[in-house]
Amino acid sequence: MVKSKIVLGAFVLCCSMVSLGQAPSLPPAKTPGDALSGLLYIVESEFVGAADAMPEDKYSFAPTNGEFKGVRTFAEQVKHVAAVNYVFGSAVLGEKPPVDTGGESGPDSIKSKAEIMKFLKDSFVYLHKSLSSITASNELDQLALFDGQLKAARRGVGAFSCTHPMDHYGQIVEYLRMNGIVPPASRPQK
Repeated sequence: MVKSKIVLGAFVLCCSMVSLGQAPSLPPAKTPGDALSGLLYIVESEFVGAADAMPEDKYSFAPTNGEFKGVRTFAEQVKHVAAVNYVFGSAVLGEKPPVDTGGESGPDSIKSKAEIMKFLKDSFVYLHKSLSSITASNELDQLALFDGQLKAARRGVGAFSCTHPMDHYGQIVEYLRMNGIVPPASRPQK
């Protein structure tokens, strides 16, 4: 029994080392903001790829079988992430968002896939800009978010801005699969 646990442990370790060898490498970070921005590039690549994989005629898709009343459509999921990217980025920079972020599901005026993808990509550009402003001397400054309802360190806001899209990535992956689409990150490598 002990021998099989050791063999299993060695197997798992070997498999994890193989996957580490396939992970994208990031340039060494010079500032805390660089480290966060590097992480965001990975998140951005997966999220934007998944958002782009859905055909425009399916952007209005939302699950209906089961208890899904009131869930966001695919388009609303993508617009929500973009809007929140702007909200977090503007908090880090200490300014108002440079665009209308709309409500919880992004601006109603942005409707087509092309408009939504532009809104999304531009939001990541802005978020990278904001993350690059995080330095060792300002990373622990307290920021107020959501009309002062939440206070957090600048670095914490930056870190959460890198993880928030992945929560919604999991949701849009399900939407893709419900429509018979394999997410780009799950497709075989060429």
